Amino acid sequence: MSRYFNKLAGFSRSPAGLESRLLVLAPRCLLYGTLLLGSPLCLWRLQLWLWPGSLSAQQAGMVDILAISWLILLWTVVFTVALGAWIVRIMKGPAYVADAYPLADHPRPGSQPALPPPHD
Repeated sequence: MSRYFNKLAGFSRSPAGLESRLLVLAPRCLLYGTLLLGSPLCLWRLQLWLWPGSLSAQQAGMVDILAISWLILLWTVVFTVALGAWIVRIMKGPAYVADAYPLADHPRPGSQPALPPPHD
């Protein structure tokens, strides 16, 4: 199994960049953003519970829809940015030697042109 994962000599991991900082910040942004965007919904519901009839059902529904839509947008953006940063981090990993793949139609790769030259 180890022969499939031979690291290419002379190459190592690229230095960490912005992707590492984004991966560290993602959980914090998710938590604080959820608390920030969820607080109006909680406060609105608390007001409805403490003073029933002070707000209409239409206003309460509108606040629910807006808060939930902003929360879903936040989670989607944070997930997408974190996924992109994770992919960049994986791509910056060490280089591996590719498997040797003998070509069936050429005795030596590069000895013959792949396509015949065009005719005039």
